Amino acid sequence: MKIADTSNMLLFIPGCKTPEQLNADQASCNVIHSKIAGFSNNYWELRRCRPKLKKLRKLLMEDPYEGPDSRKDQTLTFSKYTTEDLLSLIQASEEEILHQLQVIDACKIEGFWRILEFDYEMKLLNHVTQLIDSESWSLSKVPLRTCLEELGSLEPREMIEHTLLSYGRKYIDDAGEVYFEMHEDKICRAIAQMLLQNAVKFNLSEFHEVWQQSVPEGMTTRLVQLKGLALVDKSSRPETIFLLKVEDLPEDNQERFNSLFSIREKWTEEDITPYIQDLCAEKQTVGALLTKYARSSMQNGVKVYNSRRPIS
Repeated sequence: MKIADTSNMLLFIPGCKTPEQLNADQASCNVIHSKIAGFSNNYWELRRCRPKLKKLRKLLMEDPYEGPDSRKDQTLTFSKYTTEDLLSLIQASEEEILHQLQVIDACKIEGFWRILEFDYEMKLLNHVTQLIDSESWSLSKVPLRTCLEELGSLEPREMIEHTLLSYGRKYIDDAGEVYFEMHEDKICRAIAQMLLQNAVKFNLSEFHEVWQQSVPEGMTTRLVQLKGLALVDKSSRPETIFLLKVEDLPEDNQERFNSLFSIREKWTEEDITPYIQDLCAEKQTVGALLTKYARSSMQNGVKVYNSRRPIS
């Protein structure tokens, strides 16, 4: 909220009535002398702000869903959250929260919002991609019914459908059958995360070779798929790549830049953009953020950015 000035003086009159409150068919109008209790030249105005959605993932990651056979899910009583709980805990509208739940691939299990534990998510995705390969299906036409029939004995049918919804686009053909068009970039990205999560740094050329061998046949891996997930160190010899997820960085603007400049002293705009784009307020650009929080210079003919303040 902020205080806004008004050119019209606002008067506070006890018992004041608006034209809408007066009787329209009143026979005569009387002039009433009223006492003014106070006045104001300003008022409070609501200002749209960026929703604080980092907390959403943090809350759901307190108890990630590891599958129906998980002993932890059956015995321990971690906090679980309904939509109403999340609305009371997170500074965002219901629409913004529901949209973000979709972005982070959360699903409702027994009335509570849950995020799948990454290894379990990869297990489900592997089931689906192996079935696609064994049936020689087109990645743009994966039938829901057959997937549920074939994989329903291995995992809950709701989890199979959730995986298809997370990694594909649902559509219905002319015969009324439900199909999914699988998202190549998202599947390649998930498999890259699986490969990188247990390594501090990975030789870039070796990683690219292993990565391409690990994705389903017919898919092509590209470094652009890893924006906001992994960072390439071009200054090392040989070049390396390591996991750096944007969701693990601080939500506060200054803290985010401090964290990034502690990881790397100088950044190109291309490298840093995926890690600060979510900080942009309405109508704000990445360039405006960099102007405020970073200092630019030229290095070997390339514009780079470093911190405006010393990083401890």
